[in-house]
Formats: sequence, C-alpha cells, structure tokens
Amino acid sequence: MQFDFTYKETWLHKINPSLKLLTMVVLFLFVLFIHNINYMINFTIITFILFLCFSGHPIKRVLIIMIPFIFIFISTAMSMILFGEGETTWFKWGLIHITEESFFRGVHIGFRALTFAGLGVTFALTTRPVYLFYSLMQQLKLPPKYAYSFMAGLRLIPIMIEEFQTIRYAMRIRGVESKKGIKGFYEKLKAFSIPMLSQSIRRAHRIAVAMEAKRFSQVKERTYYYKISFSKYDVVFVFYFVVMVSLAYMSSQQFPYFDILDVRNN
Repeated sequence: MQFDFTYKETWLHKINPSLKLLTMVVLFLFVLFIHNINYMINFTIITFILFLCFSGHPIKRVLIIMIPFIFIFISTAMSMILFGEGETTWFKWGLIHITEESFFRGVHIGFRALTFAGLGVTFALTTRPVYLFYSLMQQLKLPPKYAYSFMAGLRLIPIMIEEFQTIRYAMRIRGVESKKGIKGFYEKLKAFSIPMLSQSIRRAHRIAVAMEAKRFSQVKERTYYYKISFSKYDVVFVFYFVVMVSLAYMSSQQFPYFDILDVRNN
C-alpha cells in the first residue's frame, strides 16, 4: 500500500530533532499556565504560522489536516461553554447554562487545544522518525536497544497493514461471509487476529535474535549511520519562539481582543 506523501524540505526539517522535541515539551508546559485569553489567541497564531507556512506540505494537504482541528476546537470549547459556571447568565435551558465566564473559559480551552494540536502536528510533519531516534541516542544518550526497537516497530506498521489487506482479500476470494451481530464480529476478529498475531510473534523473535547477534544489549559505544548535530537552524528555531512569544504577550497587553485578563476569575 503506497501513499503519496511528498513534501518540500524547509528549515524546520533541518532542526535537531532532540532540541525540537524538548522545545515542544517546554511549550506544552508553558501553555498550561497561560490564563489570559488574549495571550492564548496570539500564541495559537504564532504556532499556526509555523504549521501553515513552514511545514513544507502542499496547502491542500495542510487544509485537510486542519479539518480535525476545527472539531477539536468546537468539542473542547462547547463542553465548557454549555455546562460551565458563572455569574452573568446569557442563556439557560435545563442542564445547559451559558454564562459570560463559561463562554470565555470555553474559548480559551479551545484555543489551548488548538495550540497543542498545532505544535504536535508541526513536530510530526517536520521530523523524520529515524533522525529523531538517532538524535535521541547521540544527544540524549538513549540506549540503542530501545531506540532501534522503536524504529523496528515503526517499520513493521506498514507490513502489518499490508498483511491485513492480504487476509481480507483472501477471505473475499474464498467467499467467506461474515455473520452479523456480536458473534459475527467475534468470528471476524478471530479470523484476522490469530494469523496476524502469529506472524508478529515470528517477526519479533527474528528481530530479537538479530539484535542479540549485533550485541545491542551489551555494547554501549556504537557507530551510527546518521550523524545528527546542531546547526544555525536550531538557533533560528529557539529565537523564533523567544521573540514571537514575547511579541504575543506584549500585543495581548497593548491590543487585547477582550477585556478578560484571567479566565479563572469571575
């Protein structure tokens, strides 16, 4: 099964994966402590500037990826807007109670969820898994046996998908019809899971034997096919967030969208 996932390499792809990962984790934690809705909106904007302009993927694909973001924003915000608490009531009907305070809290949480999604997808789209694990081994001293095990697991995913398709086609050619209901679901689950599980056990055993033969569990100092290092793009990446986060904060203070400075206060 082949997927057309071509993209143009930008400066985001050239950043050290370990530095990028640590920066994203710091930003995730930092966002949790932002309670000013104006600052949160600006932070979301600077996050999506990276995603929209520098991910290197076609605009059509980027827009398709953004569709789930809309549902994330709506579902996250509405859970707080419809059932929140507050003093200034806008609408009340049964269990639904919309207040001014719950509205701004819901919008704030929605933008926070958008920021998490934007940072995560930007990292995923601009970071090759192989380079990430090599960087973790070289910069963060992750034991090779764990890094290579993860890489082997990632390589097995398309193989398992192809095997699933093969089993489905084989059952269709043989005229196997699945029954309806819980019993049919159980039989279908058993028909797919047993052969895939047995094949996975065989592959895992072969990989374990190969890694043991290469002394992954004993040799600490190893040579690497890819040498991952730092570059000027790492400085640009950190500088971007330092400058843009500062500008987002100053802009939220000088030109606020709303008068609410802290969504936790009534």
